[in-house]
Amino acid sequence: MRVEYADISLVGGREENQDRVSAAVAEHAALLVAVDGMGGHAHGARAAQVTQQVITEAFWHSPQPLFDPLGFLHLTLGRAHEEVVKLGTQLPLEQRPRATCAVCLVQQNASWWAHVGDSRVYHVRRGELVARSRDHSHVELLLREGLISPEQAQTHPMRNFVECCLGGDPILPDMTLSRRRPIEPGDLLLVCTDGFWGPLKDPEVAQSMNGAGGELRAQLLDLGSRAVKRAGPGSDNTSAAALRWLGE
Repeated sequence: MRVEYADISLVGGREENQDRVSAAVAEHAALLVAVDGMGGHAHGARAAQVTQQVITEAFWHSPQPLFDPLGFLHLTLGRAHEEVVKLGTQLPLEQRPRATCAVCLVQQNASWWAHVGDSRVYHVRRGELVARSRDHSHVELLLREGLISPEQAQTHPMRNFVECCLGGDPILPDMTLSRRRPIEPGDLLLVCTDGFWGPLKDPEVAQSMNGAGGELRAQLLDLGSRAVKRAGPGSDNTSAAALRWLGE
């Protein structure tokens, strides 16, 4: 499996980086993970760290290519949720650690996605957006229904409210799993936190990651720095991991 991959994580205007992001690349499969510890809750960084650790360790301990990608994603996110819940068992429900998460598995000329909350997955081909995940948020629902424009979504007062996440309530949260998505040589898969995508427009992300402007980490860093600058002094932690598929 031939790939190029990179990840970045910028603290932005915050005192602590509560994001965790990584790319795990093996001979026959790769896994991108982006986790955003929810800063308004206790131990957001710890929630993100535990989530990332559970998911990446499960990947490294699984025979590859994975026989059941969707089953792996569902069970592993469920296990991560259980571990984050354990962090907050002694706290009131509203104060318990929580995190949003986006995961992309790549193998055998295809990708499989999973996400909870508003961390995202993007699929880019030749500078055009093929698809992206849809946030578990009220603003995303308004956007899908055509009740607000993408420009209005960027400044909506509820843009930071998510409807589900890992941790908090022991009940398994809603998670979105995508079926097999074929990929072509040159395609790019990206996972990121809302601090990365929030100040940027989807076409801007796609066009900046088209493979023509230098190596992958430099492109990610340019976009991430642009997001931090555009968000201003209160910018969020800004993190992303990307993989360019070059073929088997």
